[in-house]
Order: sequence, then structure tokens, then C-alpha cells
Amino acid sequence: MIHVCFSIYDKTGRYSKFTGTTILSIFENTNSEVTAHILHDNTLTADNRDKFIYLTGRYGQAVKFYNVEELYRNELENFSRLFPTTKIHPATIGMFYRFFIPKLLSSNIDKIIYLDSDIIVNLDIKEFWQIELGDKILAAVPEILYHKTNDNIKYAFPLCADDIVKCEDYFNSGVLFMNLKFLRDAKTAITDGIRFCTQNPRYQGYPDQDVLNYCFSTKYLKLPDKFNRPVQYVRLENESLAKKIYHYAGGSFGVGLRMDMNDWPNRLWMDYFIKSPWFNTESIGRLYEGFQKVQVEQKKSERELSAAMSDKTRAFIIFEDELDKLVENFSVKDYEEIFVVKQGTSLQKIIEPMNASRGKKIFFIMLPNFPFNLLTEAGFVQGKDFLDAYDFWLKEKEQSVQSYQLIKDM
Repeated sequence: MIHVCFSIYDKTGRYSKFTGTTILSIFENTNSEVTAHILHDNTLTADNRDKFIYLTGRYGQAVKFYNVEELYRNELENFSRLFPTTKIHPATIGMFYRFFIPKLLSSNIDKIIYLDSDIIVNLDIKEFWQIELGDKILAAVPEILYHKTNDNIKYAFPLCADDIVKCEDYFNSGVLFMNLKFLRDAKTAITDGIRFCTQNPRYQGYPDQDVLNYCFSTKYLKLPDKFNRPVQYVRLENESLAKKIYHYAGGSFGVGLRMDMNDWPNRLWMDYFIKSPWFNTESIGRLYEGFQKVQVEQKKSERELSAAMSDKTRAFIIFEDELDKLVENFSVKDYEEIFVVKQGTSLQKIIEPMNASRGKKIFFIMLPNFPFNLLTEAGFVQGKDFLDAYDFWLKEKEQSVQSYQLIKDM
């Protein structure tokens, strides 16, 4: 029997479908017997619980539920008090449920695979299960495999920047193979890790991950990234679909998962989701309503941009080190002018090409912290003579977030 564990905090009732899709991807690719252990609280609705039972029954597999809120109410309240981020983003309380796995699960279970819910298991989970842990307390994928250099790791994770955890040892906690025999004896270490992170707010950006790294960064088995491959890097490196565990994280779930079905990681997730009990007429109706709202906003933006352009061509004013960003995001045409300026260039030098083309061109200005009010004082009209290119770019980026929101609300 293969044992896999998940944590659910579902305040809207719409999060369970992500966990269900992850579980379904395991069942689709695995012939072995699997038990899905679901750690949850009172936000798990009866309907979602029934869907999990139906899903596992359909594949001839098993599911067990553990209400952490009822079993460990005092401990959870303590986590909420010690980690203020859970008060700002309540969903994050679910990340702490994994700390209860060693004492929640039967003592007959010696090991378990823990997975976040933003994951597709596109391989036979038995391959992961058969990894020999030996005397290691965990198995996980080091972040260095994604971030490549120590400088990148130090920038992302304060524990590494402060040399508390070595850069090459810091691991991602979204996919864990847990040696429960040793973890059941490691309660003191975890308590010490929680105390350390709560006493040092600098290490609360990734609360559960930092606690686990503080405790076990020198005591885990390092895995290849096929067992936890973030889709953001799949896209950056233009990888093809393979037998891997894909992690749809990346700053936010919205970066990892979108509605663009020309992108194979998005399509892969959707291929599994549509086989789940959460894909039904109600979810399709909510998706349609969401598309309508997005369409209204897009049409509004298109009208505003059309009015701004009105027979004008685009021109760009930009720092040299921003050129790649410009080419990547604005599809610059051969006939569109790009004025490259240096840091410290005077306002007058920037205004000169704008004056020369006033009424003929609209200038997209991609200069960080630029004083646009000075252009207005010089007689230029925002939205007619110039646009803040960063603002325009961010609106384009927001479409990715809106795209994920459609899936989230589905």
C-alpha cells in the first residue's frame, strides 16, 4: 500500500478541486494500491468530502480523513498566534497541518509521501515510493536545482542569506517523502524549529518550509527535480512533457496555472481536472460567468487604448537594461522607434523626441519611478501623448492572475 498525504484549508469550498485533481493524477498513472490521507479542518464541506470518497471509490482506491481542527484546536490557535502571516492570509494555516502527520497516522505506517495541492503527478507514484530513505528523515528536491546559483538562493531565502542553512541544502517542502519512524522521534527538533522561526520574523516568508529546513536540511535525501519540477522553469527552459511530478507554484498559483490551453502545462492540469467529480455543469457555469466579467474588463481596456492611439504609432523610451523586457512584452514592430536613455538623463532630453512627434506618436515610457507629473506640467496628456509602460505591462500580467482566478472560482 502506498500512502500519500494532503492538507486542505478550504474557506470558499473551491480549493478542494485542486487536491482532488492531484489525487486523480496519481490514480491515473499508478496501478498499485494507494491510500490518500486528507488532513483538513471544518472548512471541508460535506459535498467535497463526498467527492473525494466518490473519486477514490471510482479508482478502487482508499481515502481517510483527519479533522485537524477538532483534534488539535489549541495547537492550531497557537500557530496562528505565533505566525502573524496566517492572520493576513488565513489559507496559509493549512501549511502547518503537515506537522501533525507523524502523530495522526497509524503507527503501522512507517513512511508517507506529502504533496501540496498545486501538483500534477505525471508518473507512477510507485517509482517515488520505492526510493530507499535509509537513515534519512526526509527526501526532497533542493531549491538550488531551480535557482542554479548561491546568489539566487540567498536572494530568495533568508535562512540561506544568513548562512543558517547552506544554499545547496535548502529544499522545497511542496513534495516530501517522510520517514515517519524518525519523525515520530523528532518532536523536539520541530518544536525548536518553530520556536526559532517565530522568534525571528525574518524567517516567516515560507513558515512551514523554513521550519523544516531549519530542522532537517542536513538530514534529508536529495532527490532529482523530476520529483518536483516547477512549471515556471519548464516554461522558461521550453521543456517537453515528461514523466515527472509538476509543481504549479511560482510566486503564486496564478503564475503556475492559467487558462491558456496552448501551453501544455495548463492543458495537462486541465486534462486531469475534467476527469474529476469537480468538473460539472456548475463549474462550467461559473467559468462562463468569469469569462464574461473578464471580457467586459478587456473590452474596456481595448477601448481606452484605441482612443489613446487614434491614428498614432507607438514609440518607446526606455533604459538599455530594460530592452529585453520591452521586446518580450510589447511585440515592437520594425517601424516603431525606441529611444534608449541612460540613468540620469535630463528631463529635457526625454521631452525632445516627444515634442518632435507630438500628435503623431504615443510614447510608452518604461523608466522606473519616472516623474510623470513633470510631463503633464510640460503640456503632455497622459493617455493621449504618453502611457506608463510599466502600468500597461502590469495590466497585461494581471490577465494571468485573472486567468487563474477563473480556474480558482470554477
